[in-house]
Amino acid sequence: MTRDHGPSIKDDETYQALRDKGYDKSKAAAIANAQDNETMSPSRKGGKAPPYEDWTKDALLDRARELDIEGRSTMRKSELIEALRG
Repeated sequence: MTRDHGPSIKDDETYQALRDKGYDKSKAAAIANAQDNETMSPSRKGGKAPPYEDWTKDALLDRARELDIEGRSTMRKSELIEALRG
């Protein structure tokens, strides 16, 4: 049975799975909430998305915005990739 992580976590099951994999609380919450939001489309690990190196910087910025990564607007492409993999 999945634990209730409170009203700030929209998808408790995804949140807990990410925490079990070692994601920190903030990143797990951002991903779980993005997956629960119909206007966002984060992929699940193991999806068929191309590697971040093949993405445009604008696409990386959009993804970083979905995950609410701070400082994204001043990051270089390599820094965005590192933050997204964080």
